[in-house]
Amino acid sequence: MQRRDFIVWLTGGAAGLPPFWPLLARGQTSPPAANQTAANSSVGQVASITGNATVTRGNAPRATLKVADEVYAKDIVQTEINSSLGITFDDQTTFSLSANTRIVIDAFVYKEGGTGNNALLTVATGTAAFVASLVAKTGDMKVATPEATLGIRGTTGIVDVPAGGGGVTPTVKLYPDTDGHVGRIELFDRQGARLGALTQGASAFSLRVGAGGRLAAVPFQIPAQEAARDRGVLQRLNASHAIGRQMAIQRQRLRGPGQPGRNNQPNIQRNNQRNNQGPGGGQNVRPGRAGQQPLNRPARLPGQRPRKNMFNQPKR
Repeated sequence: MQRRDFIVWLTGGAAGLPPFWPLLARGQTSPPAANQTAANSSVGQVASITGNATVTRGNAPRATLKVADEVYAKDIVQTEINSSLGITFDDQTTFSLSANTRIVIDAFVYKEGGTGNNALLTVATGTAAFVASLVAKTGDMKVATPEATLGIRGTTGIVDVPAGGGGVTPTVKLYPDTDGHVGRIELFDRQGARLGALTQGASAFSLRVGAGGRLAAVPFQIPAQEAARDRGVLQRLNASHAIGRQMAIQRQRLRGPGQPGRNNQPNIQRNNQRNNQGPGGGQNVRPGRAGQQPLNRPARLPGQRPRKNMFNQPKR
């Protein structure tokens, strides 16, 4: 390669070649892939799966899900017979879907310190358990059914929506968190009228259509057999949450500044640079052992003998 051609290649001036020097300065040897440069708009990740579960995204056909797959707003997620699925969102909220359950991720927005955090997920059919986290604490989190909307105030709950009706009514249950804390679930009809609130552990509402077609939230005692089933559902939920929480923390670290758990290494480097500056903050010190001379030290005057120090002693 001729010297002129080498310089053109090195600076990226040749047509069709990426600039080599900026990549070298960033520690890269090749351009990043397109999926690395595009903004990641996913809102969560599959934490656990048993059997088969699928996702429908936009106009694409249903696709099979696996552990660590990302999920997005507007996704329709469904489990099949004898299957279960755990999804953890960016704020560490976890949803656990039992067999034959379908949910829609209508919206999910979370940013650390943000004022517009919000989430809306619809349980279309089946059994979905959830443990709410930061969106419920810092913003507005809702879980909907075909009949009602639930306002989630930081808690653990189970929503049952039977398929095909058959006289079985949807139910909403409030359970204590693993640390014993009991949150609050408020219920509203589709027009926004308040139906009631659950504030005690192991309490429940049955959603029934009353006189005039009006929806009512009727308190009911959870049967022993159903409570035993719920304990298994919650056990699976908590196992998925433990896994998914670590995955969510890692996701935020990889996304960088402005997200929970970001890497503070750049601040450490800046502090080290400030510590290497001289008394006036303007001297640049050669990296290496402490006590080395600054690069911009004044030159000796003609005839002046150099000072003796450990760096200019003659070799013995």
